[in-house]
Amino acid sequence: MANSEECRAALEQLSENLSGSEGDVRKAAALDRSLTCWITDLDITFSGHLRGGRIQDLVETPGRPPERAQIRLAMASDDLVDLVAGRLHFASAWAHGRVKLEAGIRDLLRLRSLL
Repeated sequence: MANSEECRAALEQLSENLSGSEGDVRKAAALDRSLTCWITDLDITFSGHLRGGRIQDLVETPGRPPERAQIRLAMASDDLVDLVAGRLHFASAWAHGRVKLEAGIRDLLRLRSLL
């Protein structure tokens, strides 16, 4: 099981990956939305803001997300680390229930190019 520091590092790497993307992925990452990622096995939540193609203002809090963000992710710590490292494909993890993504329909349509 990955620890909270490894999860934070994975989210920071995801932010770097998004900021360096091009084309449709860059357009999808350019959303201006609140974001939470609940790490189910550690019972911690990372909250931030997806803005300008980066995850900004990342804060860790214990437990489930305290507020309802516009984009909500939930997964185990190892799944987050593996997703960002490219060892786990998002669509497969989502289809098998290992990753949960909740957002408005417009955001889901824009985010599909990231998946």
